[in-house]
Amino acid sequence: MSLLFVKEKGKVKRLHITIKGIVQGVGFRPFIYNLAKSYLLCGYVLNNTKGVEIEVEGKKESIDVFLQDIHVKSPPLAVIEEINFKELPLAGYKEFEIKSSRKEEESFLPISPDIGICEECLRELFDPKDRRYRYPFINCTNCGPRFTIIKDIPYDRERTTMSVFKMCRDCESEYHDPTNRRFHAQPNACWVCGPRVELVDRKGEKIKTADPICLAAKLLRKGNIVAVKGIGGYHLACDATQREVVIRLRERKNRIDKPFALMMLSLEQIKKFCKVSDEEERLLLSVRRPIVLLRRKDEASLPQEIAPKNKYLGVMLPYTPLHYLLLKEVKVPLVMTSGNISEEPIAYQDEDALNRLSRIADAFLVHNREIQIRVDDSVSKVVERKPMLIRRSRGYAPQPLRVNVKAKKCVLATGGHLKNTFCLLKGSYGIVSHHIGDLENLEALSALEEGIEHYKKIFRCQPQVIACDMHPNYASTILAREYAKEKCLPLISVQHHHAHIASLLAEKRINRRVIGVAFDGSGLGSDGSIWGGEFLIADQVEFKRVSHLRYICLPGGEAAIREPWRMALSYLHEIYGDQCADIACKILSGLVNFEKIGVVQNLIRKRINSPLTSSVGRLFDAVSSILGIRGKINYEGQAAIELEMLAEDKEEKYYPFQIIEEKEKFVIDTLPMVKAIVEERRKGEDLTAIATRFHWTLSWIVLKVCELLRDRWNLNEVALSGGVFQNSLILKQVTYLLTSSGFEVLWHSLLPPNDGGISLGQAVVAYQRIRREKM
Repeated sequence: MSLLFVKEKGKVKRLHITIKGIVQGVGFRPFIYNLAKSYLLCGYVLNNTKGVEIEVEGKKESIDVFLQDIHVKSPPLAVIEEINFKELPLAGYKEFEIKSSRKEEESFLPISPDIGICEECLRELFDPKDRRYRYPFINCTNCGPRFTIIKDIPYDRERTTMSVFKMCRDCESEYHDPTNRRFHAQPNACWVCGPRVELVDRKGEKIKTADPICLAAKLLRKGNIVAVKGIGGYHLACDATQREVVIRLRERKNRIDKPFALMMLSLEQIKKFCKVSDEEERLLLSVRRPIVLLRRKDEASLPQEIAPKNKYLGVMLPYTPLHYLLLKEVKVPLVMTSGNISEEPIAYQDEDALNRLSRIADAFLVHNREIQIRVDDSVSKVVERKPMLIRRSRGYAPQPLRVNVKAKKCVLATGGHLKNTFCLLKGSYGIVSHHIGDLENLEALSALEEGIEHYKKIFRCQPQVIACDMHPNYASTILAREYAKEKCLPLISVQHHHAHIASLLAEKRINRRVIGVAFDGSGLGSDGSIWGGEFLIADQVEFKRVSHLRYICLPGGEAAIREPWRMALSYLHEIYGDQCADIACKILSGLVNFEKIGVVQNLIRKRINSPLTSSVGRLFDAVSSILGIRGKINYEGQAAIELEMLAEDKEEKYYPFQIIEEKEKFVIDTLPMVKAIVEERRKGEDLTAIATRFHWTLSWIVLKVCELLRDRWNLNEVALSGGVFQNSLILKQVTYLLTSSGFEVLWHSLLPPNDGGISLGQAVVAYQRIRREKM
């Protein structure tokens, strides 16, 4: 039973209580200990591999209030999913104690993410009278590393990377003192017994200094690039106010113009450079400490090279004591970008970091606390006063998501090819991994394989069903296929856009059918074409494709993704036929030469290496090139992002488009819209006005199609997913139009709308199909 009050006539009783959720590594046992003591209850509390086990014996009235307070007064980082209890015969306990952890095989325990430094530890860090004054690894039960140091469960020091550091007498005393904030804080350490910081050169040789952090700050102020070891991996840091240093970091990292993240010391400093709403402020200050995309102030005196052609800066506050010490010394905002060569996974092991980053960094600020698993920074934004995740990683992963299934078999879903995450579905939990990244190289694939093995171990999950994307050549699909074959397990392929909608339904715990709108760059469709502008009638089991954008050629296949001008030419060819060459040469003249236009036009005409696509992402690419914004991209989604940056957030007239019924589907013809954009461009119309009207037209298309589908299918809920809905303008406008028309609108809040969320959808669809087949 799960009742709050115990109905019992007797004056003294004994209860056995089990609590599930994130209740380890968050100060829960000390909380229970002190709570029981305050009500004069006897018994014990311990960690096991299912959660926390408690026995209390005492007055009935005291136990009633004790149970209430578990809910009301639990530690801020705790997440209580379930409380169960049963009455037992009196045992005659004489005191209340914390017992040693009990290990049980094949059990499941949610694990806390890494948590940003708390206010109390921050005060101690800069208090000259405190024994941990300026200690870079100060922590307590309310903050510090968790997931990135755990080797196994239950969460005790001997099963973390802190096991090699034996606590000194003072730390040991705190650890065993129930009244102390560090009571049973597993990473507890100090200057005497804990990890140490060093500054080393590119060869890994120690640089002699009494204060490595002060010297690192001095190097940064002088224009050096310093690799900084954090909680989940290395950052590459430089002074964000020095333009030439930012450019040098781009050259060395081979990151041409993808925006850099910034770290600033305080909210006050952030507000000098960015506009910050109340919701954005709360997100910045939250214990999760993500990078938050903030509107840059026009007068902000930071180099444009930090985020070229972008109105926003990705900013985070320090989240470790080491960060605070460094930022306090350097006094200026720092670029804090992932410690990798562009498109590779973040470096987290010291030797690997020296090997990979020595051509980029001038020095390395390192420490000797081992990182068990790499975890990159999370990225978020606020849309319509609600937080949205763009990348779910540090601070969020591996916190499980409660879903509305009870999976009797563990499902492993390997996710997509870009922005990869994987997911383990166990019981009523979807455990979506930290951000792995684009599976474009062996390092990324190794990171995926390492992550899967680690999660299997710490979550006690041996997969019995494997799920993957339909695309046979995705690295994640190949891995799933090989794993299923090796283990003789069923393999279930899930269509990409169905996985998008299913992930949102699982996140919202909805099993019923909805109108699903999945807009993104690409995903293999059931008909063998490249989808990406899809309207589905979908639930967690199956889907029906009921509307989509008109097919258009993708000239050169993947080359058209890297070179958006090809998509512009494809649309121009559909509109103007063989006469498109002259128009293309005028409109695209600054982006590509005439000879290439002729070659690609020939590919389109003869349909050579030109698969069909219905992608909204490719439509964005085409319009971006027609407006002269971007002919070639240097990172995924760049053309669409720069087009969004050009547009304004206001209502506009919309361009013409057609919705044609073909074979029980509504096909959306955007050629009239593109033709109108071309004509306005040729007349010299303001580019901002065109970009704004384009966004507004796409939003109206969603409304008109959804109204047709509501009439036909009698459904009023619309689920929005896919990378296009990271676009704040599109999401706001679509939500406004749909709600004004009476629709209920769903969009992501716990997972990214991009491919970083689809692994949960794959897992849930696979399990539901297996379950249905056996019914």
